[in-house]
Amino acid sequence: MAADYQNILVPVDGSESAERAFDKSVKIAIENGAHIDILNVIDTRQFMGDLQDSLIGGDTIYQMTQDAESYLQNLLAFAQEKYNFDKVDYHVRYGSPKRIISVEFIKDHKNDLIIMGATGLNAIERMLMGSVTEYVNQHALSDVLIIRTDLENKKVAKK
Repeated sequence: MAADYQNILVPVDGSESAERAFDKSVKIAIENGAHIDILNVIDTRQFMGDLQDSLIGGDTIYQMTQDAESYLQNLLAFAQEKYNFDKVDYHVRYGSPKRIISVEFIKDHKNDLIIMGATGLNAIERMLMGSVTEYVNQHALSDVLIIRTDLENKKVAKK
């Protein structure tokens, strides 16, 4: 990995694919002396519409935020315990994951590399709107490294 990547963005959604990408990003950051921003985007588009107030309240959004922060803190602890790596900050944002990951967050934090999993948790969104990974790969303001899952297991299974 080129040593010119110093500020890595790793968007995570709780999927196994995202967690593998985070693990790989820590290894890359250690090799390059880089910093990592872990990002979880709470997709607020699912709350829009005429029934917004009756479907979701402030307590629900607060709980989602608390859950996201707890998840991100666990990833931070993983990096520290497994790799003794602490050059990590975590962030929670609200809105469209595609737009926030590919443009808005990078403008704010000057990330020069995005490392993300090939697939996330939301299969319905992939079918209806295309995957977040595909969108980010096409529109990001920085380089994108997509981590594939289970490559080692697939190689073993083919033997």
